Amino acid sequence: MALGLTTTASITKKTSVAFFIKEGKPQFGVKSKELSSLTQKGLGQLVKLEAKGSSTATFLGEDSPSAVAQIKAIPGLDESEEIRMAAYNLGLELKKQGLIKTVILVSDISSSNFTAVVEGLLFAQYSFDTHKSAKSKALPIQWKVAISETAKKELTAVFKSTSKIIAGVETTRDLVNEPGGSLTPQIFVKRIQQTFKDDSRITLKVRNKAQLEKEGFNGLLTVGRGGINPPVMVTINYKPKKVSPAAKGTKLGLVGKGVTFDTGGISLKPPGTMWEMRMDMGGAGTVIGAMQAIADLDLPIPVVAVVCLTENRPGVDAVLPGDIFTAKNGKTIQVENTDAEGRLILTDGLAEAGLQKATHIIDLATLTGAIIRAIGMSITGLFSNNEELADKITQAGAKSGEKFWRLPLDMEYRASLDDKVADMKNIGGDAGSITAGLFLQEFVPENTPWAHLDIAGTAFTTKPWKYYNWGATGWGVRSLVNLTEELARDKNSKNK
Repeated sequence: MALGLTTTASITKKTSVAFFIKEGKPQFGVKSKELSSLTQKGLGQLVKLEAKGSSTATFLGEDSPSAVAQIKAIPGLDESEEIRMAAYNLGLELKKQGLIKTVILVSDISSSNFTAVVEGLLFAQYSFDTHKSAKSKALPIQWKVAISETAKKELTAVFKSTSKIIAGVETTRDLVNEPGGSLTPQIFVKRIQQTFKDDSRITLKVRNKAQLEKEGFNGLLTVGRGGINPPVMVTINYKPKKVSPAAKGTKLGLVGKGVTFDTGGISLKPPGTMWEMRMDMGGAGTVIGAMQAIADLDLPIPVVAVVCLTENRPGVDAVLPGDIFTAKNGKTIQVENTDAEGRLILTDGLAEAGLQKATHIIDLATLTGAIIRAIGMSITGLFSNNEELADKITQAGAKSGEKFWRLPLDMEYRASLDDKVADMKNIGGDAGSITAGLFLQEFVPENTPWAHLDIAGTAFTTKPWKYYNWGATGWGVRSLVNLTEELARDKNSKNK
């Protein structure tokens, strides 16, 4: 499939016009009022749709349906999110009807709403059929978005940047959708190397088990003891050719939890939904997709990404409940529950981000079921030690229709992590998501603005939701890109 850009000047009577938006309120389809204005421009009232090689003509008159595709009303959506969903549903409808050549006409549209149109259509094109034995023959779909000549320069730039960001989202979705058996830590590393192989601004450092042992990254080693595929840590440094004046002295650090499959270890998970644990590397997948988009956009700010990759299995050498290890920063941790493993490997990732001199650190992890019980499947939990960074993440999410809710890191709960024989244990009492955040905070480099994003509810869906059908959502990639752009242009983004 291909989504392209054209101008209204290229539209003829034979053009398939399927979508019309005017600023202020999204309109789905071409209504009779708009058809009247189109007629005056010589386009006629005939909307021609080409389906599977044959042509069908539809006349939209006064009594015709006013919309090609409708969206379900969801309270609380802003205008851009409504448009994003409308474009997605339109794309699904066009695919369903087998329409292969269509122009989506937009008029008097802001850049933010135009971004939403492009995102929605691209989301509609996504599919994950790698493991299907009988693949359906792909239609040579050619969708084009038509814009006015006066808006050509601005919206062409928006179209190009949005396409690059969604390409990063698709990379994340492909990684997270992959079953654990075919995306081991070692295969994941190869996928990372392939993604960045031709980019001279990107440098990769891959630490294998022996190197992790030598350097004392014991969180990964502890969790990975039971797996047949040894743990790996990958550090990805992006050094742009030019750093913006606002970004001088700033280096963003992204840390991703990458448990390629999580059985729970000795503290075994219930079997009913264990298959979903292919998505327990969602944090790492999100970081890779974001880094791809950041590099493709040539954002003028240094970024380092750290992905911590391991399996969590109940093997012959698996870590036992009650075992103790020493983290990279010297603190000893008792593993009270082997299914609280994500925070253990993130101790290594946070330490490495500090060693890479990141001035701002964000970790992403499918960390706790408690976050789903607290705020559901539509909102990501946000924890932070820095007001400014927390606000910027929330604002970055709002631009993409990705919701974040900040929860407290209340020190009243910190005592529940104290242990009788080690410095800490890996689970607390009540407030499981908060105690997980408090645990991670112990391993954040001193005086570093940090945020923890718990994407356990938002990284994967088992039913249609908004502009996702099934599986990985790529949630967070767009927000991270928005945040990175903001840090690169905001003169007030230094440590506070």
